[in-house]
Amino acid sequence: MSRPLEGKIALVAGATRGAGRGIAVELGAAGATVYVTGRSTRARRSEYDRPETVEDTADLVTAAGGHGIAVPVDHLEPGRVRALIDRVDREQGRLDVLVNDIWGGEHLFEWDTPVWEHDLDNGLRLLRLAVETHLVTSHHALPLLLRRPGGLVVEMTDGTAEYNRDTYRVNLFYDLAKASVLRMAFALGHELGPRGATAVALTPGWLRSELMLDHFGVREDDWRDALADVPHFAISETPRYVGRAVAALAADPDTARWNGRSLSSGALAREYGFTDLDGSRPDAWRYLAEVQDRGRPADTTGYR
Repeated sequence: MSRPLEGKIALVAGATRGAGRGIAVELGAAGATVYVTGRSTRARRSEYDRPETVEDTADLVTAAGGHGIAVPVDHLEPGRVRALIDRVDREQGRLDVLVNDIWGGEHLFEWDTPVWEHDLDNGLRLLRLAVETHLVTSHHALPLLLRRPGGLVVEMTDGTAEYNRDTYRVNLFYDLAKASVLRMAFALGHELGPRGATAVALTPGWLRSELMLDHFGVREDDWRDALADVPHFAISETPRYVGRAVAALAADPDTARWNGRSLSSGALAREYGFTDLDGSRPDAWRYLAEVQDRGRPADTTGYR
């Protein structure tokens, strides 16, 4: 079994569930030691009040062949983030991959609600969770990542730069949050590139996260049952798909060619040749633009 990331140290910030968990597991499957952070632990749940925990994610990383290390962290607390990075430095002396996947905003936004009608406190907290956390984490983590050449920073968002440029995303708060992370990767590329590291923005497609599966009342093994009500859900992908995208980027000796760019799981699958767990290669963002957003009937032919 190929282990191209053997000896590499990764931090997946926001790895309790969803894309963060999928990324952590795939980095582990490639041989990496992966620190996983989040607010939900076996001892205490976050305001999500869901069963997934950072300890569970760490166990999955180890089971996949890596070494998972769970560290409960609220990334809005700079002191705790600084302590996290000090621990990584003390225990490993290096950091090769940083994935900023902190989000935590599903319960804070209101669909198609103008800014003057949207709950202000929720909207502002969403921005703090989606943007400020990434800035705090990068501020403390990047000096360690830059200690060795070849480091990779992945800013996780929702939507490619091209798609989000032309598409109103949910509401002003949500739209701004996702655009900010895209721009963050672009700016980090300018700051990291001359110093020997790479920054990219990365989006999964329509993600079959734990939250999404619960929303449709299905499980991963019967997710297609949701297509009767939501036919376009056929383009969806598992969190492991975007995880494989990150693992491919981290293993690429020429990953600097992507510096500052906006990437997607589907586009990188074509580039690197990986597939989702079922062997397919869903290209959700092309599908959304060419099929769903144009009001066409669901048909994933040529998009998976």
